[in-house]
Amino acid sequence: MSFVDRVVPELRDALTQFPGFNLKGALQVSRAMLMNPPIEKSEDVRTTKRIIAGAAGDMLVKIYEPAERTGDKLPAMLWIHGGGYVLGHPDMDDALCERFVQAAHCVVVSVDYRLAPEHPYPAGLYDCYAGLVWMTDETESLGIDLTRVAIAGASGGGGLTAALAQMVRDKGGPSLIFQMPLYPMLDDRNISASSREITDQNATWNRTNNLEAWSMYLGEEREEFGENEEHHIPAYAVPARTENLAGLPPMYTCIGQLDLFRDETIEYVTRLAAAGVDVEMHLYPGAYHCFEVFVPDAEVSQRASQDYIRAMARALNPSWEQ
Repeated sequence: MSFVDRVVPELRDALTQFPGFNLKGALQVSRAMLMNPPIEKSEDVRTTKRIIAGAAGDMLVKIYEPAERTGDKLPAMLWIHGGGYVLGHPDMDDALCERFVQAAHCVVVSVDYRLAPEHPYPAGLYDCYAGLVWMTDETESLGIDLTRVAIAGASGGGGLTAALAQMVRDKGGPSLIFQMPLYPMLDDRNISASSREITDQNATWNRTNNLEAWSMYLGEEREEFGENEEHHIPAYAVPARTENLAGLPPMYTCIGQLDLFRDETIEYVTRLAAAGVDVEMHLYPGAYHCFEVFVPDAEVSQRASQDYIRAMARALNPSWEQ
């Protein structure tokens, strides 16, 4: 049975129409594919832009918050957009960030971190850490409750979320109560069964893309030491290579069965659970990478996005009720 035939019918049409990314030959074209048209803004959410100090210069952040606020401080979430460490921009997640604000009654800060290959590791991760520190330092101006701070991201942003959680643990703060790396890009080694399985050109993210993206992100580290020299890969560059996972915040994740990242996500979740970290994971049969983004109206997509949005709402609001 072909890859496309294994996809559930409601997700199939979008997959067959997707032209595919070409990171090596047409990176800028691939980046342009993720620049969605502006959404119709919700009247219930106020969105502002700020330029803050990133790890190596000015950095854009987008701030989403309830349009009508009382004096109460709200929980906060740092959002990290996806794109395999080489694609993407905060604008593409406007609608999703608005949904988090409305469901969790929180403040969301989305960071425009630097992308590889122009800025390989550790640029993007350091920018995310700078964004988190800025957000938690701006408690008064943002009106946030420092006891209820979470981080989240999808795909490459999910990998950065996992790495950021490890970095924050080791640095001793800022304090996090929750992490949500959705279908995360965790392991550069590409040795899992799903990494070898998802090779089809129609796949929204396939083995060819993944190998190229990791090469761009790790840059000279990969070129100098090679893929298999684990002890030479810098700390936090590849979350799955980290040996000690104890002491990380509780985690929620989800992934499609036909996602290249399936096996590395399952392995990471298993290791977290063994290390005493509370984890929740959902696996969706017949679904591919970013399925709920490509076909948002499909039943399985609505179920998946509602599940992770509710998980964040519960984490940030212990007394939350639907």
